[in-house]
Amino acid sequence: MVRRIEHLMGTVIGVEVRQPAPVTVVEPALAAFFATLRAIEARFSPFLADSEVSRIADGRLAEDDASDDVRFVLSACDHLTVTSGGAFDARHHRADGRLDPSGFVKGWAIDEAALHLVDAGLTCYAINAGGDIVVRGTPEPDRGWLVGVQHPWIRDRIAARLEIRGGAVATSGLYERGAHIRDPRSGATPRELASLTVVGPELTWADAYATAAFPMGLAGLEWVERHPGYGAIAITADERLVWSQSVAPLLTKISASAA
Repeated sequence: MVRRIEHLMGTVIGVEVRQPAPVTVVEPALAAFFATLRAIEARFSPFLADSEVSRIADGRLAEDDASDDVRFVLSACDHLTVTSGGAFDARHHRADGRLDPSGFVKGWAIDEAALHLVDAGLTCYAINAGGDIVVRGTPEPDRGWLVGVQHPWIRDRIAARLEIRGGAVATSGLYERGAHIRDPRSGATPRELASLTVVGPELTWADAYATAAFPMGLAGLEWVERHPGYGAIAITADERLVWSQSVAPLLTKISASAA
Protein backbone atom coordinates (compact mmCIF):
# COMPACT_ATOMS: atom_id res chain seq x y z
CA MET A 1 0.00 0.00 0.00
CA VAL A 2 1.20 3.51 -0.85
CA ARG A 3 -0.36 6.61 0.71
CA ARG A 4 0.31 10.28 -0.07
CA ILE A 5 -1.31 13.37 1.46
CA GLU A 6 -1.06 17.04 0.50
CA HIS A 7 -2.78 20.29 1.48
CA LEU A 8 -4.41 21.69 -1.66
CA MET A 9 -7.50 23.61 -2.73
CA GLY A 10 -8.24 24.68 0.82
CA THR A 11 -8.41 21.13 2.18
CA VAL A 12 -6.44 17.93 2.77
CA ILE A 13 -6.29 15.51 -0.15
CA GLY A 14 -5.04 11.97 0.27
CA VAL A 15 -4.57 9.04 -2.11
CA GLU A 16 -4.21 5.44 -1.01
CA VAL A 17 -3.13 2.86 -3.60
CA ARG A 18 -3.89 -0.69 -2.46
CA GLN A 19 -2.81 -2.87 -5.36
CA PRO A 20 0.75 -4.18 -5.60
CA ALA A 21 2.58 -2.06 -8.18
CA PRO A 22 6.20 -0.98 -8.73
CA VAL A 23 7.22 2.27 -7.07
CA THR A 24 8.35 3.40 -10.52
CA VAL A 25 4.70 3.22 -11.59
CA VAL A 26 2.92 4.50 -8.47
CA GLU A 27 5.12 7.46 -7.56
CA PRO A 28 5.06 9.18 -10.98
CA ALA A 29 1.29 8.69 -11.14
CA LEU A 30 0.84 10.29 -7.71
CA ALA A 31 3.19 13.12 -8.61
CA ALA A 32 1.16 13.80 -11.77
CA PHE A 33 -2.09 13.58 -9.77
CA PHE A 34 -1.06 16.32 -7.34
CA ALA A 35 0.63 18.42 -10.03
CA THR A 36 -2.67 18.49 -11.94
CA LEU A 37 -4.52 19.66 -8.82
CA ARG A 38 -2.00 22.45 -8.25
CA ALA A 39 -2.38 23.59 -11.85
CA ILE A 40 -6.18 23.57 -11.60
CA GLU A 41 -6.05 25.51 -8.34
CA ALA A 42 -3.84 28.13 -9.97
CA ARG A 43 -6.42 28.65 -12.75
CA PHE A 44 -9.63 28.40 -10.76
CA SER A 45 -9.10 29.65 -7.22
CA PRO A 46 -11.19 32.77 -6.45
CA PHE A 47 -8.67 33.53 -3.70
CA LEU A 48 -5.67 33.88 -6.04
CA ALA A 49 -5.56 37.32 -7.66
CA ASP A 50 -3.98 36.04 -10.88
CA SER A 51 -6.18 32.99 -11.44
CA GLU A 52 -8.34 33.03 -14.55
CA VAL A 53 -11.47 33.00 -12.39
CA SER A 54 -10.33 36.09 -10.46
CA ARG A 55 -9.35 37.90 -13.64
CA ILE A 56 -12.75 37.16 -15.18
CA ALA A 57 -14.47 38.37 -12.00
CA ASP A 58 -12.40 41.58 -12.06
CA GLY A 59 -13.04 42.20 -15.74
CA ARG A 60 -9.36 41.70 -16.64
CA LEU A 61 -10.07 38.60 -18.75
CA ALA A 62 -12.98 38.08 -21.11
CA GLU A 63 -14.67 34.74 -20.57
CA ASP A 64 -14.39 33.94 -24.27
CA ASP A 65 -10.60 34.35 -23.98
CA ALA A 66 -10.26 31.96 -21.03
CA SER A 67 -8.76 28.50 -21.32
CA ASP A 68 -10.85 25.60 -22.61
CA ASP A 69 -11.10 24.12 -19.10
CA VAL A 70 -12.37 27.35 -17.57
CA ARG A 71 -14.95 27.83 -20.30
CA PHE A 72 -16.10 24.21 -19.89
CA VAL A 73 -16.47 24.57 -16.11
CA LEU A 74 -18.39 27.84 -16.34
CA SER A 75 -20.66 26.35 -18.99
CA ALA A 76 -21.31 23.31 -16.76
CA CYS A 77 -22.05 25.64 -13.83
CA ASP A 78 -24.51 27.61 -15.93
CA HIS A 79 -26.23 24.37 -16.93
CA LEU A 80 -26.55 23.38 -13.25
CA THR A 81 -28.02 26.77 -12.42
CA VAL A 82 -30.78 26.13 -14.95
CA THR A 83 -31.46 22.49 -14.07
CA SER A 84 -31.45 23.18 -10.31
CA GLY A 85 -33.82 26.12 -10.61
CA GLY A 86 -31.15 28.45 -9.24
CA ALA A 87 -30.19 26.33 -6.22
CA PHE A 88 -26.67 26.20 -7.69
CA ASP A 89 -25.19 29.51 -8.79
CA ALA A 90 -21.47 29.94 -9.46
CA ARG A 91 -21.97 33.46 -10.79
CA HIS A 92 -23.08 34.83 -7.42
CA HIS A 93 -21.93 32.08 -5.09
CA ARG A 94 -20.04 33.99 -2.40
CA ALA A 95 -21.22 36.70 -0.03
CA ASP A 96 -19.55 39.38 -2.16
CA GLY A 97 -21.40 38.25 -5.28
CA ARG A 98 -18.25 37.41 -7.21
CA LEU A 99 -17.76 34.52 -9.62
CA ASP A 100 -16.91 31.33 -7.72
CA PRO A 101 -17.24 27.93 -9.45
CA SER A 102 -15.71 26.05 -6.49
CA GLY A 103 -18.89 24.02 -6.01
CA PHE A 104 -18.13 22.31 -9.31
CA VAL A 105 -14.36 22.61 -9.55
CA LYS A 106 -13.28 20.41 -6.64
CA GLY A 107 -15.02 17.25 -7.81
CA TRP A 108 -14.07 17.85 -11.44
CA ALA A 109 -10.44 18.50 -10.46
CA ILE A 110 -10.19 15.21 -8.57
CA ASP A 111 -11.65 13.28 -11.50
CA GLU A 112 -9.27 15.00 -13.92
CA ALA A 113 -6.25 14.29 -11.72
CA ALA A 114 -7.32 10.67 -11.20
CA LEU A 115 -6.91 10.05 -14.94
CA HIS A 116 -3.17 9.85 -14.23
CA LEU A 117 -3.80 6.91 -11.92
CA VAL A 118 -5.94 5.22 -14.56
CA ASP A 119 -3.35 5.84 -17.27
CA ALA A 120 -0.70 4.24 -15.04
CA GLY A 121 -2.81 1.08 -14.85
CA LEU A 122 -3.81 1.51 -11.21
CA THR A 123 -7.17 -0.14 -10.57
CA CYS A 124 -7.48 -0.23 -6.75
CA TYR A 125 -7.23 3.09 -4.95
CA ALA A 126 -9.13 5.55 -2.79
CA ILE A 127 -9.01 9.34 -2.88
CA ASN A 128 -10.19 11.43 0.06
CA ALA A 129 -10.58 15.11 -0.79
CA GLY A 130 -11.69 16.78 2.42
CA GLY A 131 -14.30 14.10 3.04
CA ASP A 132 -15.38 13.68 -0.57
CA ILE A 133 -14.41 10.22 -1.77
CA VAL A 134 -13.48 8.45 -5.00
CA VAL A 135 -12.82 4.70 -4.91
CA ARG A 136 -11.89 2.17 -7.57
CA GLY A 137 -11.51 -1.58 -7.35
CA THR A 138 -11.97 -3.66 -4.20
CA PRO A 139 -9.57 -3.45 -1.23
CA GLU A 140 -10.43 -7.06 -0.30
CA PRO A 141 -11.68 -9.89 -2.53
CA ASP A 142 -15.06 -10.18 -0.81
CA ARG A 143 -16.02 -6.55 -0.23
CA GLY A 144 -15.83 -3.02 -1.55
CA TRP A 145 -14.62 0.15 0.15
CA LEU A 146 -16.48 1.13 3.31
CA VAL A 147 -17.38 4.82 3.34
CA GLY A 148 -18.92 6.46 6.38
CA VAL A 149 -21.42 9.31 6.32
CA GLN A 150 -20.29 11.71 9.03
CA HIS A 151 -22.64 12.26 11.95
CA PRO A 152 -23.49 15.97 11.88
CA TRP A 153 -23.31 16.54 15.64
CA ILE A 154 -21.07 13.80 17.07
CA ARG A 155 -17.62 14.09 15.55
CA ASP A 156 -16.42 10.54 16.24
CA ARG A 157 -19.57 8.81 14.98
CA ILE A 158 -21.00 7.94 11.59
CA ALA A 159 -24.70 8.14 10.78
CA ALA A 160 -24.51 5.55 7.99
CA ARG A 161 -22.00 3.38 6.18
CA LEU A 162 -21.86 2.52 2.50
CA GLU A 163 -20.07 -0.24 0.64
CA ILE A 164 -18.78 1.12 -2.68
CA ARG A 165 -17.02 -0.99 -5.30
CA GLY A 166 -16.28 1.91 -7.62
CA GLY A 167 -17.67 5.40 -7.55
CA ALA A 168 -17.80 8.66 -5.63
CA VAL A 169 -19.37 10.04 -2.47
CA ALA A 170 -19.74 13.78 -1.76
CA THR A 171 -21.38 15.63 1.11
CA SER A 172 -22.70 19.13 1.56
CA GLY A 173 -23.72 20.34 5.02
CA LEU A 174 -23.54 22.91 7.77
CA TYR A 175 -21.74 20.90 10.45
CA GLU A 176 -18.10 21.56 9.41
CA ARG A 177 -18.01 25.35 9.16
CA GLY A 178 -21.32 26.49 10.60
CA ALA A 179 -23.85 28.43 8.55
CA HIS A 180 -21.51 29.02 5.57
CA ILE A 181 -23.95 27.73 2.93
CA ARG A 182 -26.44 30.14 1.40
CA ASP A 183 -29.39 29.34 -0.81
CA PRO A 184 -28.61 31.39 -3.95
CA ARG A 185 -32.33 31.84 -4.53
CA SER A 186 -33.01 33.59 -1.23
CA GLY A 187 -29.65 34.37 0.36
CA ALA A 188 -30.77 32.52 3.50
CA THR A 189 -29.03 29.61 5.22
CA PRO A 190 -30.87 26.34 4.44
CA ARG A 191 -32.35 24.88 7.63
CA GLU A 192 -34.23 21.71 6.64
CA LEU A 193 -31.16 19.46 6.41
CA ALA A 194 -28.00 19.04 8.44
CA SER A 195 -26.25 17.29 5.56
CA LEU A 196 -26.87 15.73 2.17
CA THR A 197 -24.60 13.05 0.69
CA VAL A 198 -24.64 12.10 -2.98
CA VAL A 199 -23.38 8.76 -4.32
CA GLY A 200 -22.63 8.16 -7.99
CA PRO A 201 -20.06 7.14 -10.58
CA GLU A 202 -18.14 10.45 -10.80
CA LEU A 203 -17.10 12.97 -8.15
CA THR A 204 -17.55 15.79 -10.68
CA TRP A 205 -21.30 15.41 -10.55
CA ALA A 206 -21.68 13.88 -7.08
CA ASP A 207 -20.08 16.98 -5.58
CA ALA A 208 -21.97 19.40 -7.81
CA TYR A 209 -25.31 17.68 -7.17
CA ALA A 210 -24.69 17.70 -3.41
CA THR A 211 -24.02 21.45 -3.54
CA ALA A 212 -27.12 22.08 -5.65
CA ALA A 213 -29.47 19.75 -3.76
CA PHE A 214 -28.65 20.77 -0.20
CA PRO A 215 -30.57 24.08 -0.33
CA MET A 216 -33.58 22.21 -1.75
CA GLY A 217 -34.07 20.28 1.51
CA LEU A 218 -35.72 16.88 1.25
CA ALA A 219 -36.85 17.72 -2.28
CA GLY A 220 -33.15 17.54 -3.16
CA LEU A 221 -33.16 13.75 -2.83
CA GLU A 222 -35.76 13.44 -5.57
CA TRP A 223 -33.85 15.95 -7.71
CA VAL A 224 -30.62 13.95 -7.38
CA GLU A 225 -32.43 10.69 -8.17
CA ARG A 226 -33.52 12.11 -11.52
CA HIS A 227 -29.90 11.94 -12.66
CA PRO A 228 -29.15 8.37 -13.79
CA GLY A 229 -26.67 6.57 -11.55
CA TYR A 230 -26.90 9.07 -8.66
CA GLY A 231 -28.69 8.85 -5.33
CA ALA A 232 -28.63 10.69 -2.02
CA ILE A 233 -28.74 10.31 1.75
CA ALA A 234 -29.97 13.19 3.89
CA ILE A 235 -29.82 13.87 7.60
CA THR A 236 -32.59 16.23 8.56
CA ALA A 237 -32.37 19.02 11.12
CA ASP A 238 -34.75 17.02 13.33
CA GLU A 239 -32.30 14.07 13.29
CA ARG A 240 -33.88 11.71 10.77
CA LEU A 241 -31.91 9.69 8.23
CA VAL A 242 -33.55 9.56 4.78
CA TRP A 243 -32.24 8.04 1.56
CA SER A 244 -33.28 7.64 -2.05
CA GLN A 245 -34.14 4.23 -3.48
CA SER A 246 -30.94 3.76 -5.48
CA VAL A 247 -28.76 4.11 -2.37
CA ALA A 248 -30.50 1.40 -0.33
CA PRO A 249 -28.44 -1.54 -1.75
CA LEU A 250 -25.21 0.22 -0.75
CA LEU A 251 -26.10 0.76 2.90
CA THR A 252 -24.37 -1.66 5.27
CA LYS A 253 -25.05 0.22 8.50
CA ILE A 254 -27.48 2.89 9.60
CA SER A 255 -28.18 4.37 13.00
CA ALA A 256 -31.73 4.25 14.30
CA SER A 257 -31.66 8.03 13.94
CA ALA A 258 -29.00 10.67 13.53
CA ALA A 259 -29.27 11.42 17.24
